[in-house]
Amino acid sequence: MATIQEVAKKAGVSAATVSRVLNNRNSVKEKTRMRVDQAIRELNYEPSVLGRNLRNSESRLLLVLIPSISNPFYTEIINGIEDTAIGKGYNILLCETDSNPKREAIYFNMVRNRLADGIILMDPTVNRKNLHDLACKHPIIQCSEFDENGTISYVTIDNELAAYQAVKHLIKIGKKKVALINSDEKFLYARERRSGYEKAMKEFGLPIESKWIRSVEQLGFESGQQAMRSLLNEADMPNAVFAVSDVLAIGALKEINSIGLKVPEDIAIIGFDKISFSNMTHPTLTTIAQPMYKMGCISATMIIDKIRGNDVESLILDHELIIREST
Repeated sequence: MATIQEVAKKAGVSAATVSRVLNNRNSVKEKTRMRVDQAIRELNYEPSVLGRNLRNSESRLLLVLIPSISNPFYTEIINGIEDTAIGKGYNILLCETDSNPKREAIYFNMVRNRLADGIILMDPTVNRKNLHDLACKHPIIQCSEFDENGTISYVTIDNELAAYQAVKHLIKIGKKKVALINSDEKFLYARERRSGYEKAMKEFGLPIESKWIRSVEQLGFESGQQAMRSLLNEADMPNAVFAVSDVLAIGALKEINSIGLKVPEDIAIIGFDKISFSNMTHPTLTTIAQPMYKMGCISATMIIDKIRGNDVESLILDHELIIREST
């Protein structure tokens, strides 16, 4: 493989001049630039990206931190991040934290040691003090979940409003006994979606019954199934369910189908996120659509702007209620 010195010798210039040509500096005369370009082509010279990045004190690498790679919610967001990052000359490293502080520390140290230029954070369980200490010196953006008391810029949706509209839809189709399958309320989105649920119930003068509320520790199909099984064992069963994620809703739907009840006639159900599986269920799942790909694109643009020293404002994107067969 040819070296920059060999290119310089063939073009009759210094290695520094070749470097200026490679970096598109305007200080090189056009005739000299043409000689260098010709030498590069004839020698099939390929500049070292690593070397260039080290000289520029950048890695062109973005870390994307998620709690679990198995959650289908993140798929479209990651696609948006990657497409945008590549288009702007960056690569991404997908990092599964498993909500483990030791893993978190490893990824944070990569940014401190300049092995990565910035972080797009989708794991809400990270240590807040460590996060904000890091954000004081290094670029960080939060995507979807964020710290409501923090100063780190984020892109998300209005979770309370979305949940309110979902539950309101259930009530308006005649369902008065609406259950909630929620996630762990240590997560902001879980607290906000419960708030939206309660707001809709109160607006229509319906009781908020503790016997119709279930919280799960893990966002999995089995968790949704188990929560629904528990609700169906109540003497006074609900006739509708709002689940705070499609994964939970699909698990609940499976449980309802397994005992022979009809959806939506006996029990209507709404999920949240519009993951790809949500239109493959029987019946197809009514859900709240988050603009996940757009969210990923915007978060990538935001972190790159922040890396470049630009001010970045937080954004709240629109959501949409997608009405399908389950309601």
